[in-house]
Amino acid sequence: MSLAFIGLGSNLADPQNQILAALAKLKALEHCQVTKVSSLYFSRPMGPQDQPDYMNAVVAIETTLSPLALLDKLQQIENDAGRVRKEDRWGARVLDLDILLFDQQLINTVRLTVPHYGLKQREFVLLPLAEIAPALVLPDGESIVTLAENIEKNGLKVHSKLS
Repeated sequence: MSLAFIGLGSNLADPQNQILAALAKLKALEHCQVTKVSSLYFSRPMGPQDQPDYMNAVVAIETTLSPLALLDKLQQIENDAGRVRKEDRWGARVLDLDILLFDQQLINTVRLTVPHYGLKQREFVLLPLAEIAPALVLPDGESIVTLAENIEKNGLKVHSKLS
């Protein structure tokens, strides 16, 4: 079994329900078991500020899927939620599911970069990740807790516990 951490985000079409629905679909995925779920957080959008705030969470899953097979499953969940992929990388979205970490693997392909390229710069990833995996150390040796303690919070707020 491999341990993967997945970031969940939404700022359109009832974001809290989008996150809850995605979590239910993750829990139902074959060859995957959700083992930990962070709280739900409010965060300001990255990029253009003329869009609604995001809701974010992080989940830990154990899986026998390969990283690319897991990516395919996550993209299917996004598509089923109505996600439309556009050129605007920082625009509003119904649902965004990102593989943040996959064991201690370093992956750099056209389709997938792990650890996620923005992991260390995103408070809405670091704080929920530190919440559910405080002992986690990145492949480069950096501690999640140390990174989370030192990042600017940018108004990030805990909204509620998920289950």
